[in-house]
Amino acid sequence: MARRRKLTSPLALAVLATLMSGPMHPYQIARLLKHRGKDDSIKIRYGSLYTVVQDLESRGFVEAEGTARAGHRPERTVYRLTDDGYRELEDRLRELISEPVKEYPLFASVLSLMSVIHPNELTGLLAERLRALEIEIAGTTGIVEHAVSHRLPRLFLLETEYGLAMKRAEADWVCALIGELADGTFPDLKLWRSFTETGELPKELLNTEWAQAEQAMLAPREAPHPRPSQREADEPG
Repeated sequence: MARRRKLTSPLALAVLATLMSGPMHPYQIARLLKHRGKDDSIKIRYGSLYTVVQDLESRGFVEAEGTARAGHRPERTVYRLTDDGYRELEDRLRELISEPVKEYPLFASVLSLMSVIHPNELTGLLAERLRALEIEIAGTTGIVEHAVSHRLPRLFLLETEYGLAMKRAEADWVCALIGELADGTFPDLKLWRSFTETGELPKELLNTEWAQAEQAMLAPREAPHPRPSQREADEPG
């Protein structure tokens, strides 16, 4: 028997969690998710949502309970959470909370390519990012304070708190990097400037193990000799 695929879509898990509030149709699910602010941490598109619900139904995690109509609008299928769906939701949440998963944030991906940008230019670009982060931090802090003042339980603010903590940590790191670039304390800053200007590593680094391994991969390979045709192979030498 084939092993059942685990749910990996945050939107699918959000649908299951939302249906714990009772049966509803996909459009109602999307509206409730946005009302609860889940679109800040989960991509919610109506087209994708219908596809997700159909997949959940095929797996037996939700099932159609009937149809509903509002005014002159078309009938919509109402779905309910099944027992299997509830168990899957609990199991996946426990797993995702307890086991870190490798993620690929865009900013980290770009930082891995920073040797392309001259450090003098990067300082200005990072300063722009820092200003944007500070605006985001101020806005999110205001949202949290407003929610707390209206007695929204902290339970429903955890993802916002986490996002705010990550933004603050990033802002602190960016600020420190700007300082190192500005005062010249960033290690190998001269090497960085030289590399962006010439595209070549300094001679003193060419004998390092990692540089030699890279040069070996960049070295042109000998072209393979063409195989002789059958006729050539049969001809006497």
